[in-house]
Amino acid sequence: MGYLNTKGVDQNTFDVIVIGSGISGGWAAKEFTEKGLNTLVLERGRDVKHQKDYPTTNKMPWEFEHRGQLTRQLIEENPVVSKCYAFREDALHFFVKDKEHPYVQDKPFDWIRGYQVGGKSLLWARQTQRWSEYDFEGPARDGFAVDWPIRYKDIAPWYSYVEKFAGISGNKDGLDILPDGEFLPPMEMNCVEDYFSKKMAASYNGNRPVIIGRAAHITSPQQIHLDQGRAQCQNRNLCQRGCPFGGYFSSNSSTIPWAMKTGKLTLKPNSVVHSVIYDDAKQKATGVRVIDAVSKQATEYFAKVIFVNAAALNTNLILLNSTSSRFPNGLGNDNGLLGKYVAFHNYRARVSAVYEGHLDKTSSGGRRPNSGYIPRFRNVKKQDTDFLRGYAAGFGASRYNQGAEGWGEDLKKSLLNPTLGPWYVGSHMMGETIPKESGQVSLDASNKDEWGIPLLHVNVDYDDNDEKMVKDYLEQLTEMFTVAGFKNIETVDSKQAPGLDIHEMGGVRMGHDPKTSLLNKWNQLHHCKNVFVTDGACMTSTATQNPSLTYMALTARAADYAFKALKTGDL
Repeated sequence: MGYLNTKGVDQNTFDVIVIGSGISGGWAAKEFTEKGLNTLVLERGRDVKHQKDYPTTNKMPWEFEHRGQLTRQLIEENPVVSKCYAFREDALHFFVKDKEHPYVQDKPFDWIRGYQVGGKSLLWARQTQRWSEYDFEGPARDGFAVDWPIRYKDIAPWYSYVEKFAGISGNKDGLDILPDGEFLPPMEMNCVEDYFSKKMAASYNGNRPVIIGRAAHITSPQQIHLDQGRAQCQNRNLCQRGCPFGGYFSSNSSTIPWAMKTGKLTLKPNSVVHSVIYDDAKQKATGVRVIDAVSKQATEYFAKVIFVNAAALNTNLILLNSTSSRFPNGLGNDNGLLGKYVAFHNYRARVSAVYEGHLDKTSSGGRRPNSGYIPRFRNVKKQDTDFLRGYAAGFGASRYNQGAEGWGEDLKKSLLNPTLGPWYVGSHMMGETIPKESGQVSLDASNKDEWGIPLLHVNVDYDDNDEKMVKDYLEQLTEMFTVAGFKNIETVDSKQAPGLDIHEMGGVRMGHDPKTSLLNKWNQLHHCKNVFVTDGACMTSTATQNPSLTYMALTARAADYAFKALKTGDL
């Protein structure tokens, strides 16, 4: 395939190229443009502008042809993405459909993707917990993966930096397993969630805290949020449609418009990255090969620094496809570990029950886009189970109208005079999985997509550690629900394939040693110093926390380092 510079090398040359416009790519764009660097952001999907391109955001339920539900045809045509909780009639346009971008499942893997400017930052669950020192030291302590080249103290200032800009609501809980951040006022628990929290504190001597979730929602706008043009969260809980208020953090409402205001950002949607260009003589990467998604025209862009933020599996794909005489097996892949040690979060297990107390209260009112959170309590300070690491859990309670029955006038009366049932409570598991060499992605040797790029093979699965963890979660949450006096307790192991957690990580992991890792402590490729990876691909282990906040902090930290290295001539 020939690559043409249709506008000339000079016009296609920038200080920095960022591949991907999602949560981490948006942060890279913000950081570099603020520092005065001409930055090109390449996004494989279509353009989506804040407010302008949220077509369903203000629709009422009756304005949807199928009242928000999926048709049988859509489900049959999309057996993978239709499993995602947010893939509904109001947000179909933000998801990749199964037939549009095929991949090869060597083992069942439900790869959920959003190809547009903003990526999955339009669709994420917005939960934002810091990692703790226990998480960064986990691999070294427990003898799996490789040692993280950083610790909590290295990233803590960057957590604070991104939290202030993004807007994170939460409570100062004083937990060493889940460090406090720079919080806006917390959302409130409802009465049953508060009851459960107090009951657990009393019953487990404070060792199983139940807190309000920490979420990327503006509960009290600060000047930095007003300067972004964002407003307070309205508790509509329609976030997957795109928020016209900018009440939750997304690249579209925050980092990309902020970068655009500097005049230093060039944003190119419909730009499918084929590979990173490596110059053998200069011993560095010099640019990126791009295929126009619509015209299929090939172009090359050039820069001194390249940030690969295409989301974890696509970042692996791009680097594996970036071959040269120096790197025949993929960029920076001297040790053969590129694409290996891919891990994820285990979301298979759930527990539900009913609670017959607090019947003088209900959960009516604003639809809070958040819930309770139970930080990891297993194997924290010592090994106390027969499995490695542990799990966090969500917890929520709500009450529903049981009397919405009848037709016409009878239905109207039952809706206006609801008959409330008991409180329903539920929890879901968020388990850490152990990265293994067998958990890997690779390129198909013969099959390519319509842009001439090899299809990705995904070979990732659960193991015995995951099975033991699921069993323990179901046992422990059942015990906790019993202690709380909940009734009709039901447990479910969905047996769902990896991927629906939408937290895939690894393949380009950080580490101390170039023999056992791909990236150093600054997220640089060991063997190609001007290429950085700060999305989920860089993760050495997964912990139990939702990972997006860590991606943001790592990106801001790496961009600061890269900018200083450019100034000193080290890049």
